[in-house]
Amino acid sequence: MGLNELVWKKRTREEIEHFSDRYKEFIDYAKTERLAIEYFEKILLENGYIPLEKYTGKENKVFYINREKSLVAVNGEILNGINFVAAHVDAPRIDLRPNPLYEDSGIALAKTHYYGGVKKYQWLSLPLALVGVVVKENGEKIKVCIGCEDKDPVLVLPDLLPHLDKEDKKVSEQFKAEKMNVILGSIPLEGEEKEPVKKYILKLLKEKYNIEEEDFISADLELVPALKPRDVGIDSSFIGAYGHDDRICAFEGVMALLNAQPKSKAIGVILFDREEIGSEGDAGAQARFYRAFLRKMLSVKGFNDTEQLLDEIIDKSTVLSADVTALFDPSYPDVHDKLNVAKAGYGVAIVKYTGRGGKGGASEAHAELVGKVRAILNRNGISWQVSLLGKVDVGGGGTVAKFLAKEGFDTIDIGPGLMSMHAPFELVSKADLYETYLAFKVLMEEL
Repeated sequence: MGLNELVWKKRTREEIEHFSDRYKEFIDYAKTERLAIEYFEKILLENGYIPLEKYTGKENKVFYINREKSLVAVNGEILNGINFVAAHVDAPRIDLRPNPLYEDSGIALAKTHYYGGVKKYQWLSLPLALVGVVVKENGEKIKVCIGCEDKDPVLVLPDLLPHLDKEDKKVSEQFKAEKMNVILGSIPLEGEEKEPVKKYILKLLKEKYNIEEEDFISADLELVPALKPRDVGIDSSFIGAYGHDDRICAFEGVMALLNAQPKSKAIGVILFDREEIGSEGDAGAQARFYRAFLRKMLSVKGFNDTEQLLDEIIDKSTVLSADVTALFDPSYPDVHDKLNVAKAGYGVAIVKYTGRGGKGGASEAHAELVGKVRAILNRNGISWQVSLLGKVDVGGGGTVAKFLAKEGFDTIDIGPGLMSMHAPFELVSKADLYETYLAFKVLMEEL
């Protein structure tokens, strides 16, 4: 039995640390959803996967990149069904507005708009990097990364000093999005009278990136923590980093795909954008680009009625909706049901249902699928536990599971627990990181 077994007692420190080191390299690089997909594309190519446009109908390892923000990859004969790991690569952050730049009282600043479920105060007085792409009028795409290297300057959303700050308001009232303006600089451009500091910032951007002010309108620029992943705890048992939710599951899923062997079914991963805002848009879980990918594979193989055949494939397939869950925090015990919360070091967490209150907006795994999953985990000696996102009427949330279930996939939520979820510096147990990867690998092979 693997239920509630401590991972540290059954795995060597060496194997846990080896996997953790590889993950820290990834999470340091993947500061945005675009960079995460770029990283995965590179390692898929290195491991023999070919892009869809080169598929002839004979190759087993195929992938497709959707708008540089989402991805689907498969290995094996898809007609038998596919065991997918589905995760998301977006994370809560602070975006620049389309027309962000202005100057006030000798300081150049930029207007922002937060993305996803953030506690606004956590992002103030924090070193931030500006990362993303700018697309110029002629279609040229320019990568921007300010604050990513140690020698770079960082950016900051300033906070109000306590001497002038009345702390008698609710947190939701105290911290206003309109006040989250990032400081860009304070040196004026010589010879300029109107907005000289803003013009000096634009001059620097022009020199380094060939960016004009109007180019900001066609840009995806994100403010993310300029923090390196670090071991946490005197025993180094945790990893602290930005973006664990949910790039950790994307990494574990891709690593499982590369190391698993397809057996009765094909194996695959689907990586989505936009989960943190409801899986909207043409790169999120509601976009169905993965269906177009599978239909194209069937068409290249010579099948005509691809829609009916795709329905049959989906009916034979299973999706592990790989997302993080709440990890028990001893400092805040009242928000958890101790019988149904993930605990650090006890392995991958099965979340039978999500949603809020009376399971509103939930995806719930059928008992039959839960039984198969726990049987496979037990048979392979994988440590696992059960979890929910807080007490009834206290917590709740959603994942990509409900959108995939709507398409007909048999779906279950599963993943590691996090502490400080959605904060700029989240915590995960190294043991849970590694054990979740092992769980994904055996479930890909045996479901």
